[in-house]
Amino acid sequence: MSSIYHGQLTVTIFGQSHAPGIGVTVDGLPAGERVDLEELQAFLARRAPGGNPWSTTRKEGDVPEFLSGLADGMTCGAPLAAVIRNTNTRSKDYSNLKDIPRPGHADFTAQVKYGGFQDVAGGGHFSGRLTAPLCIAGGICKQILARKGIHIGAHIAAIGGIPDRPYHPVQLDLEDLQAPAGKEFPVLDEGAGEWMRDRIAQVKEEQDSIGGVIECGVIGLPVGLGDPMLDGMENRIARLVFAIPAVKGVEFGAGFQVANMRGSQNNDPFYMDGDQVKTRTNHAGGILGGITNGMPLIFRAAVKPTPSISREQDSVSLSRKADTKLVIQGRHDPCIVPRAVPVVEAAAAIAIYDALLEQERRR
Repeated sequence: MSSIYHGQLTVTIFGQSHAPGIGVTVDGLPAGERVDLEELQAFLARRAPGGNPWSTTRKEGDVPEFLSGLADGMTCGAPLAAVIRNTNTRSKDYSNLKDIPRPGHADFTAQVKYGGFQDVAGGGHFSGRLTAPLCIAGGICKQILARKGIHIGAHIAAIGGIPDRPYHPVQLDLEDLQAPAGKEFPVLDEGAGEWMRDRIAQVKEEQDSIGGVIECGVIGLPVGLGDPMLDGMENRIARLVFAIPAVKGVEFGAGFQVANMRGSQNNDPFYMDGDQVKTRTNHAGGILGGITNGMPLIFRAAVKPTPSISREQDSVSLSRKADTKLVIQGRHDPCIVPRAVPVVEAAAAIAIYDALLEQERRR
């Protein structure tokens, strides 16, 4: 089945990694919103594979073809539909994976759930390739939010335990927020970035892979977005961030560190800045009771190592019901963290714009 997000916006993602194409439909976008296709293409290029030592050698243009929803560069009220054609596939590399599943991948669970009829080539519809259409939807939402003064950015917070400089939790500004997007390797500290690239090169040489953490920030949010409990902003954002296949954890503000704090340390003291209520710290990550409080919204996503690695691994033959060895063929990222940075931004943009539409329609 397709992957569907339903709120004020209904986002449906379809296709498989090696199918003729992958795509997205977005229903609920207001008419009259301009979509800068050059800006959108630049956003997609940040996620696209190939061209550097830390990503797969598979190269795809990732140029979206819009089938509906746009007229003269503006949303027209009809559901928006876009496809990306797959042009560089090598499906034979995956022919044995229905019988011998990759450890850490969805091959085994898909085999059981779909009875062997699933598309294994490139990971089928479990592939990170499906984050490209997610970036189409999120990239459009990001443009609309920016025109409303709401800006979203992300950077590599860490790879293999090597940390980048974090976003300032209180004084995060637009320059720091957007700086990583202009870099091939999206970090704030270039020295840390060099250490990370060296670590990726090392694990690639060892026929292995490595994971990391992505930090995302949002500024310009009004007070009052979101709802308590089941529809809190943490819930909305986490649901979409967990749609990214490699994400295994999400934390907001101080995250898991709050477990080691006292209330007097974790509480963010209020103060008046002119006629605005602000907090001196931001352990809450810009959200209280599921509702934005006007401070920078900051969260982090933990990204697992790519499960497809070149070294020999233990697996099983499902047909023979016996232990066996597996050596994976194909083209895979030694670290998917750099390419996942814009995907995290896209997921956040969809969730935040959806919440903003809900608030506007309530009023």
